[in-house]
Amino acid sequence: MRAATVAVSVSALALSLAACGSLLGSDDDKAQAERKGDAVTVGLLLPEAETARYEKFDHPIIKKQVEKLTNGKGKLVYANAKGDAAKQNAQLDQMVADKVDTILVSAVDAKKLGPAVKKAKEADIPVIAYDRLAEGPVSGYVAFDNELVGQVQGQAILKALGSNRKNSKIVMINGAPTDPNAAVFKEGALSQLQNQVDIAKSYDTDGWKPQTAGAHMTDAITAIGKDDIAAVYSANDGMAAGAIKALKAAGMTDLPPVTGQDAELSAVQRIVTGEQYMSVYKPYPEEAVGAAQMAVRIAQGRMVEYDALAGDRSENATTKNIPSLLISVRPLTRDTIKSTVIEDGIYETKEICTAEFKAACATVGLKG
Repeated sequence: MRAATVAVSVSALALSLAACGSLLGSDDDKAQAERKGDAVTVGLLLPEAETARYEKFDHPIIKKQVEKLTNGKGKLVYANAKGDAAKQNAQLDQMVADKVDTILVSAVDAKKLGPAVKKAKEADIPVIAYDRLAEGPVSGYVAFDNELVGQVQGQAILKALGSNRKNSKIVMINGAPTDPNAAVFKEGALSQLQNQVDIAKSYDTDGWKPQTAGAHMTDAITAIGKDDIAAVYSANDGMAAGAIKALKAAGMTDLPPVTGQDAELSAVQRIVTGEQYMSVYKPYPEEAVGAAQMAVRIAQGRMVEYDALAGDRSENATTKNIPSLLISVRPLTRDTIKSTVIEDGIYETKEICTAEFKAACATVGLKG
C-alpha cells in the first residue's frame, strides 16, 4: 500500500536527516545555542472548513506528527479562519503574541496576510506557508505541485474530447482570485487547453463557493446553449458539484466531462456514477507529514535537516528563493480509484459504495 510506503520513506528520511543534523557539531556553539528541545509549540492556521480535507486530514495528521516528532512534548495550537481573511490575520497576530515557535498557515487571502507574516518575522517567529503561498517574508512553503494539478485537469479534458476537439466549447470555472493557487491551477490548465479547444466562458469564483460556481454554470448555459457545452473545467470538487447541479437543472441528462480536484468522497461517488469525469488526487498525508517535519525542525533550530526537507525553491510577490517542498499529484478517474484513495487508505470501499452507489460501484469493479 502506498500509505505504508509513504510512512516507510518518511521514517527513512528522518533517519538520514538525523545523520545530517550531526554536521552541526558540538564545536558550533551558535548552532547549539539556537537549538531547542522537544517542548516546542507549532501554530497551525487553516483557511476554511467547507473543503472536507482540512478537518479530515490536514489538522489531525499534522497534530499527530508534531507529537510524534517531539516525543509527545511538543504542542500544536490550531485555528480555522472559516473563510474570513481578517479573522485569520487576527489569529496569526495572536499566535505571535503567544510566542509560538513556528507557524504553519494556509492563507485565506495571500495578499492581506502579508503584513501579519511580516510582524511574525520581526518577532523572530518563522512562518511556513502551507498548501497556499502567502505573501510576505515566509520562511518556507509546503504544497502540491499546483501547475501540475492544472495540467492534469487540462489533459483529462483533452482525453475525454478525443480528436474532434478543435471547435469544442469549454467552460472554465476557476478558483478564488484571492487564492494564489487558483491562478497557478488556471495557468496549468490553459497550458494544455489553449489552441486545442474554444474556451467559450471563463469565471473566477469568490471563496471557491459551490453556489457561485452553479450560478456561473447557469450563466454559461444561457450564453452558449446547453447542447453546445463540450466540457467543464472546474478547479475543485466543491465547485464541480455546483456546476453539475446547474447542468442537471437545465435538463441535461447526458452530462459533459467535468473536472475537479481534492478527491472529496462525494466527488469520488460522482465519478463512480459518471456524473463527474475526474478529480485530482493529492496525497494529503504526504503533504501534512512534510509540513510537520519542516515546522518542528525549524522550531528546534535544526536548519540542516530543515534545508534537506525543503529541496525546491518558490517565490511570492515579495520574497524570492523560498525553501519549498513540492509534492506530486495524480489523476483520479473511474480507472484509478483503487490505486489512489483506496490504496492510500483515504477511503474504504464501503465508504464509497453505500447502498445508493452499490450498483454503479459494481460496474467499475468496486465491491463494498
